[in-house]
This record gives sequence, C-alpha cells and structure tokens, in this order.
Amino acid sequence: MPNVSNATLSPDELRPGQQLALLGPGGQTLARPLMLALGPLGRLRGLLGRPPLRPGQGMLLRPCRQVHTFFMGYAIDVVFLDRGGVVLGLAADLAPWRVSPYEAGACCVVELPAGQAARSALAVGQRMVFRLTDEVSGDNVMENREPDGP
Repeated sequence: MPNVSNATLSPDELRPGQQLALLGPGGQTLARPLMLALGPLGRLRGLLGRPPLRPGQGMLLRPCRQVHTFFMGYAIDVVFLDRGGVVLGLAADLAPWRVSPYEAGACCVVELPAGQAARSALAVGQRMVFRLTDEVSGDNVMENREPDGP
C-alpha cells in the first residue's frame, strides 16, 4: 500500500514530479495519484484524448479559473480552489461541449469524475488538502514532468 505523507501542501506549493493525494475535508481520499497540469501544454491538453476519469482519479490545472469540455465525450465535476485550497465554487456534472462558470478568485481547478463532488459532499468553503505520496502511475509521471508555465 502506498504511503501518504502527513505534510500538507497548498496549491501554490505543488511542483512537477510530485506524486500527490487529494484529500477532502473529512480526510477521505478524492484522488491518488492526482495528475498535475501546471504548464501551458498540460493545461491545454487537460483531459482531452483521455478516457473518462475513474473513481480515485483527478487532475489539477494551475493556474486556472475556467474550463471547457469541448471535444470530451464525458461529464466531469469541476472544483475551483483558492491559494489555500478552499473551495470557491463547484460545477458538478459539467457535460461535454460546455464551459464552466468563471471563478475570479480561483488559483486552480481540480477535475474529478462526474458525481464525485456529490458523493464526497463537497461544498463551497471547505478546504481540500494536498499530500505527498510515493504512489506512481505512468500517466501521472508524464503529466507531472511538464515544466511550469508562465
């Protein structure tokens, strides 16, 4: 079983190459490992061309205040976070070919499988926690090696 560190990170502290777990406000694991899209190419690709997220998978895009699901064949849940990891907004079950609301105060977005926000009872004002883990997946490593963008 992979180890998860007790040290928490803010969204601003996340770096390429880190293997991360995303924990919800009750300590439940929402995504492990969490894919990172921190540079312009990773954010541009996002989930495009990828199969639907399975339970326990997610992707963080930073910086990001709005997403779209153009060319995607499945819905996603979108969680907007501030620099402290506090949920500023949710776009649950964002269907394909849609644009999310623009969340001016967001520093990043976490994309989760459709329905995950409701199953985890996520709500505005709750704090998400990022923790280092030693779990590795090929997809996560590729995404996390992308250089930071502007």
